Formats: sequence, C-alpha cells, structure tokens
Amino acid sequence: MSKNNLSDIDIARVAEKKPIGDIAAKLGIGPENLEYYGKLKAKISPEFVASAQQRKDGKLILVTAINPTPAGEGKTTTTIGLGDALNQLGKQAVVCLREPSLGPCFGVKGGAAGGGQAQVVPMEDINLHFTGDFHAIGLAHNLLSAALDNHIHQGNALNLDPRRIEWKRVMDMNDRALRNVNVGLGGPAHGMPRESGFDITVASEVMAIFCLANTLAELKQKLGDIVVGYTYDQSPVTARDLNVHGAMTVLLKDAFSPNLVQTLEHTPAFVHGGPFANIAHGCNSIVATRLAMKLSDYTVTEAGFGADLGAEKFLDIKCRKAGIAPDAVVIVATIRALKLHGGVPLKAVNNPDVAAVVAGIKNLKKHIENIQQYGLPVVVAINQFVSDTPAEVATVKEKCDYLGVPVIEANHWAEGGSGATELAEKVVELVENDTSDFCYIYDDEMSLWDKVKTVAQKIYGAHDIVADQKLRDRFANLQQAGYGNLPVCIAKTQYSFSTDPKLIGRPEGFDVPLRAVRLAAGAGFIVVLAGDVMTMPGLPKKPAAELIDIDKDGVIVGLF
Repeated sequence: MSKNNLSDIDIARVAEKKPIGDIAAKLGIGPENLEYYGKLKAKISPEFVASAQQRKDGKLILVTAINPTPAGEGKTTTTIGLGDALNQLGKQAVVCLREPSLGPCFGVKGGAAGGGQAQVVPMEDINLHFTGDFHAIGLAHNLLSAALDNHIHQGNALNLDPRRIEWKRVMDMNDRALRNVNVGLGGPAHGMPRESGFDITVASEVMAIFCLANTLAELKQKLGDIVVGYTYDQSPVTARDLNVHGAMTVLLKDAFSPNLVQTLEHTPAFVHGGPFANIAHGCNSIVATRLAMKLSDYTVTEAGFGADLGAEKFLDIKCRKAGIAPDAVVIVATIRALKLHGGVPLKAVNNPDVAAVVAGIKNLKKHIENIQQYGLPVVVAINQFVSDTPAEVATVKEKCDYLGVPVIEANHWAEGGSGATELAEKVVELVENDTSDFCYIYDDEMSLWDKVKTVAQKIYGAHDIVADQKLRDRFANLQQAGYGNLPVCIAKTQYSFSTDPKLIGRPEGFDVPLRAVRLAAGAGFIVVLAGDVMTMPGLPKKPAAELIDIDKDGVIVGLF
C-alpha cells in the first residue's frame, strides 16, 4: 500500500485523468491524427507518424535493472517516475513502455503499468485487453499456422517435411500443458498428424517483427521472410511461399499504430508492443520509440528484466535495427534484491541486513561494468521500499563510489515525479555532459557462435558456451545459409547471470549450455535457447488469477 493506504488499482481509479486529446496536444498531435479508443486511449495515425520523421531527435534514456526478485524491482515504475520528474524540471519528456502480457498479469508478477504514484493509466485497460494489439499479433501468427497445416492437407505443393516444421502456435497466457502437442489427429479429414506446440504470444516472431519494423511496408516484407519450416530436401519455406503475409499485415494494420496514454501526472506515454526479455528481445516498438524521440526533449524507455537480458538486447538488437543509441542508462536496484543476491532467502529480504547488501552489491557492479562496456554513462537508481534502512542505502553508495557512478535513492512509488527529481537532475547532467561513446558488444561480421560466446563471456561473465555436435552443426548451417550477419537473441533465466536461477550474485567460471537455435529470419535475428528457459511459461501454484475478481457493480478488484 502507498502512503495514502490505497492499492495500485485504487490509486489509478481515483486519479484525475485528462482527455487523451489534451495529452496529444502537448505533443502537437491534433484530433484529426487520433484514433480514439474511448476517452483515455488513442492510436496515432500513420500519416502523423510519417510526417514527424523529418524532425530532430531528442535524447533517449534507457532504464534497466539488476537481476530481479520474482516480483520485479520497479523498472517500469522508475521509468514513469523519471519521465514525470523530467517534466517537473521543465523538460518535455515522453515515456515509452511495452504492453503487458496477460501471462504475468494472471501469473506471478502482475501487470506492467507501474505502481503507487508512478503509473500509466487507464491501468485496468492497459493490463488487460488495451487496444487489442496482442490479440491481433496472436491472430496473425496463428493465421500462418493454420495456412501452413492447410497447405499440407491440401496436397503439400511446396513439399514441406512435417518433421521439419518450426512454426508453432501462440496464445497470450501461461499454459505449460500446451508446450508440446500433437495436431491433425482424427483421421484424413482433420489434417496431417504431427508434433507441434504453443509459445506465449510475447515470444512470437510476429511480435518481434511488429516491434522492429519501421513502416507498414517493412512489416509486410519481414512477415514474408518468416521461415516456417523446411522441405524434404531441406530448402526453407517462408510465409511468402504460403502467400499469407499480406493477410497477416492486414490483421496488424491498425495495431501497428502507436498507442498513446498518460501517467498519473499527465506525462504522455506511448505503450506499444511487448516482447519478454528473458525469451525474446524485450523492447517496445521502434515506431513508438522513434516517434517519441521526434516529439520530445527526453524519451525515457525501459528494457525488460536485468541488464544482462533487456539492456543487452536493446543495445545489440533494437539499436542496431533502428539506428538509435541511448544518451544515458539508468540501472534500477533495490535493497531487497541486493540482499537476495547476498544470500538472504526471499522471505527474509525485508529484514535489515547490511552485510547481505555488501555481499549482493557484486551483482550491481557487474551490471554497471557491462553498460560501461557499451561506452554509455550510467546512474544507479535505488528504488526505495519502506523496509530500506539508511545504513543499507549508504552502504550501496559507498561500495559503488570507486566506479565513478552516481547512486541516487528515488521514491517515485510514494511521491510520483517529486520523488525522482534528484534522479532526473543527474540524468540531465549526464546527457548534457555528453560522455556517451556508444559501441556494440559484437560486430555484424563475427560468426554466430562467436556472437553468443561474446555475450556469454563479456555480459554474463561465463567461462564458455557448450553445445552438442548437432547444435554446433545447426550454427554452421545457418552461417553457411547467409544468416551469419544477424544479431543473436539469447533466451535464459532472468534471475541469474548464468542459466541457473540459483546462481545468485556474480557467478564466475560457469558454462552456458545451449539447448536449441531458432532462425527468426523475418525479425532479423537468431534465437538461442540457453539452459531450461521455456518459451511457454507455466502458472504458479497460487496464480494471481485467484485474486482477481469483479464485483456486482462491474468494478475490477485484485489487479496489480
């Protein structure tokens, strides 16, 4: 509960909200360029998006975090609070966030609209169906799945090998029972039996394409490039070969326009696209980010989970594809997460323990060093919790001082933008000093195997990567097929630098076991599955869905 003893959903519900047209007007967007979804949500017209591209870019701030606890460390909350604080300083700021998935909303983590006094609203809409973007993405993906199986049923003119089909189906909910399924059962009238499965929608290549395409025409092209499987002579078959990429684009046409909402303090917020960072590339859409940069002095955006996942993919994939680079990076840390990395059990992280904070700081230091490898200026934001003690906070500042990185306590959850003013001032100082010298962690020309090895060694701190001969051959085949210039998107646990969630802190000397490699030719990267991470999560023993309800007056309760 916040200082006024209201839950997040209660705070969002009672907050004064301005008509979305007023929020758009702050950015110079007139009503003729808005597609309204009620009074508080709107999409920006493609015509306005195109017209803004000739403007000069504002500054880009990336918010990332240390390896989190299961509940997260308030990265989205910090992004929102920082955006509000920058506006309080007289800077025109816009927030760019991902759309929440229904999987965590009804699973463990809850929604992704921020919390306390640092939220985007309307909170219930954003955390649930919003403007229908995820449904459109799921439908486009599953249209391709249906077309693929129909093609085989109708004679298989492309000579697809049912044993080498790599395209699954998706749904936006955690459901472990669908990870591996058989389709086409029931006899000849029901299709060709084969093994398949489901991924969660946020892991879909269509989601990645949606977020990495700059224009509708490029979206269609990238959808056509999706490789769904291979023929009996192992030639790739694409969505273009099945001739459904145009229909997929039709399903995504409206969704592709960025969504505009507002924070509790009426800062404009683009919430668009939503890949997970532990199993996908973890960033909001390029279209929304670039539009925000054209319309504001400062764009504050976040990349999912710890910096070893979301920030690495933001910098090595999104920035590479979009031709952008952040001017500064904020790493969010919490005292409770530092104590967890210091060896304290999760149930005890709210108890005072300076020694555990000292032990856990090595995790934060590694993330700082990683961002510095990219040549970017860094500030650490300690997202304040009521259980934090002055001694614990002082310890973090003291132990990080030699790295030359400012460590600032922020209380935006309780105080909104006013609680992040010092953080905003430091961000402005870093940006105006212009010490950024951005570089990627690997070059395009490096082999796929070496790209994965570079990320594992330089970002995770691993000794090496390991794979069986079959997987090594897969790397070699992708290299020979002309995909060697693509970046890599590594899927692994968010709880550790390693692939073992129990290896907390800053583990060293470990290997990264590679389990599978998937070609995402449309998205333009190679997906590498490491450790036991699943692209279709499961629900916990007591999911959040058991707490969510609606009363007789139609008021939603239990959503957070």
